[in-house]
Amino acid sequence: MSFPSRLPDARSPSEGSANLADILERVLDKGVVIAGDIRVDLLDIELLTIKLRLVVASVDKAREMGIDWWEHDPSLSSGKRTRELREENDRLRARLTALEERPPREEDKEGGDR
Repeated sequence: MSFPSRLPDARSPSEGSANLADILERVLDKGVVIAGDIRVDLLDIELLTIKLRLVVASVDKAREMGIDWWEHDPSLSSGKRTRELREENDRLRARLTALEERPPREEDKEGGDR
């Protein structure tokens, strides 16, 4: 008597992972938001409030929703934007210093009617 190597309803591991991949693709494509608040009160005095927000989505979907904080966070970005801002800040400081050191013009001394 011989037995089949697999039961008819049994799934191979590759089929299960394909389903998991499909589910993950759908979640990332559509996005999932999980929100919750924890609040601790004692005698009607609020002691602690914790607001939890979890968004699971692809980068493209997050941008579509207007979420792009990772592009501006210096600890997560490549630092290019931070360097650009620092260079712009240095240029503006230099211009301000040059303006402050420049001798006043004659019309500025007289109070200048405008």
